[in-house]
Amino acid sequence: MNRRDFIAGLTLSASGFLVRPLIPGARAADDGPIVAGNGSRTFQLVESWGPLPDGIRYGYTHGVVVDFEDNVYIHNQSRDAVVAFDREGNFLRSWGEEFASGAHGMYLNRESGQEYLYLSDYVRHTVVKTTLEGDVVWRLGVPPRPDLYESEAKYRPTDVAVAPDGRFYVCDGYGESWVHLYSPDAEYVRSWGGKGSEIGKLNTPHGIWVDTRSDDPVVRVADRSNHRIHAFSLDGEPMDIVDDDLRLPCCFYQFGGDMFVPDLHGRVTILDSENHVAAHLGDNPGVWDQSGWPNLLPETRVLGKFISPHAACVDSRGDLYVVEWVSDGRASKWQRIP
Repeated sequence: MNRRDFIAGLTLSASGFLVRPLIPGARAADDGPIVAGNGSRTFQLVESWGPLPDGIRYGYTHGVVVDFEDNVYIHNQSRDAVVAFDREGNFLRSWGEEFASGAHGMYLNRESGQEYLYLSDYVRHTVVKTTLEGDVVWRLGVPPRPDLYESEAKYRPTDVAVAPDGRFYVCDGYGESWVHLYSPDAEYVRSWGGKGSEIGKLNTPHGIWVDTRSDDPVVRVADRSNHRIHAFSLDGEPMDIVDDDLRLPCCFYQFGGDMFVPDLHGRVTILDSENHVAAHLGDNPGVWDQSGWPNLLPETRVLGKFISPHAACVDSRGDLYVVEWVSDGRASKWQRIP
């Protein structure tokens, strides 16, 4: 390719960055970095981050969190359902075969100087609290609401969030579309939601987060099949709805004044402190209409373009980690550009 053809092939992205059209399955050594975002929300893809050791393979990658040392934990549907790396992508350990079929949401919380994982398993109808090494603290089954759940099979939890006061919330995202509130000691308190599209109702409450960006924390629910984010008070009273420029919001991660929202339909959205869209990362319009989505053939996957972002987290330096809902797993790191 001569210089004139190369320049003709460049396109200007919506974020104002000049980007290269990437050839599926191909990557030239001198292509340069892949970037996404705008202004202080600009990220560069760290290629080949987090290689797995021999004998370990991802299943569907569903959850990702970072601990207070910036180690990264990935929840996936394989015999190594929890895989840990350091921030540079060096493998640390793996465990969690019991979650092989139903691994889904993952939430990390620091309590009395100790860090714990809250793991959602929608196949076994349970939420499990563990240490970072996999030691079980407790297991939580179907909420004590026979009026909502005539059988265990109706309850399929997808995510957990913990409030500053220690209470925690469980989303029944793949079941009956309720949110359940528990005390810090895992005692049932109350529920709200139920399937619907009106205010206070939910349809696939897939992810949940306690938003502490203001003085008054609120519970935000990724109301995925309603294509919106629904806010509630800590006690479950309906509040505002965000539905501008969202496709299928999956869950959340808060960093500074921003909220990162993985969108299953091919991008990660960043909302500012007023919940306005500040940036879209890795946008891949129409990818969900491609044959076989989300399990696209490797040669059709484009570096820097998301297929099906399912969860995201941000470390203490502002770097972003994203996992995607594909059968062989897909995890990427995006380093923040100052």
